[in-house]
Amino acid sequence: MALMSMEGWLFLLRWIHFLAGITWIGLLYYFNFVQTPFFAETDPPVRSGAVQKLVPRALWWFRWSAMITFLAGWLIYLHKLGPAGWSNFFSTSYGWTITLGGVLGTMMWANVWFVIWPNQKVVIANAVQTAQGGQAIPDAAARGRRAALASRTNVVFSIPMLFYMAAASHFTLGVPASGAAMAWIWVVIIAALEINALVGSKGAAKKPLDTVSGALWSGFVLSAIFYLLFELLKK
Repeated sequence: MALMSMEGWLFLLRWIHFLAGITWIGLLYYFNFVQTPFFAETDPPVRSGAVQKLVPRALWWFRWSAMITFLAGWLIYLHKLGPAGWSNFFSTSYGWTITLGGVLGTMMWANVWFVIWPNQKVVIANAVQTAQGGQAIPDAAARGRRAALASRTNVVFSIPMLFYMAAASHFTLGVPASGAAMAWIWVVIIAALEINALVGSKGAAKKPLDTVSGALWSGFVLSAIFYLLFELLKK
């Protein structure tokens, strides 16, 4: 049977990657474009009930679809990298574009599991505790803010991530003359955005990521910056 071949297993792996990825990114956009604005406008009792009953269910699908997307994606990546070898892989447009998409996706996965989920657990526990007449958890609001900023950062990352993953097979970009220079610029840009996600919640100033439009524009600008890098640094 065709599906029992290596090509068939790779296709099934891609299918799983797509299914999980659609679930993950769909929930990311639901949280940011639908749920967050709704919570900002609704009454506290309604919001508390949703945090106790709706949010945990949505977050279960959210974090596990992120995990499956991450694992399947890296298995596909290693399958492509292994036979080609390091130098041959990074001598192609595919190698560079899929790596950029994979790095952004990995940062998003890390935000889900190590920033958003741990902080949201505190927010949920606070809602349950106060609904039962208990004391509020003192840092619940700050934890919620940190989770929200990491989630908005994932929206920003998702836009170039999807662009460059699609570009890997459907749009040829230049190969950088200096791979080290390209890699270091990527590290600086992504690290700056991630640091803002981790510690930016401490500031009181209004940030671009506090609005849906700000997060979307930031994502499109980031996509353009990466594209310009491909153009400026190509051989």
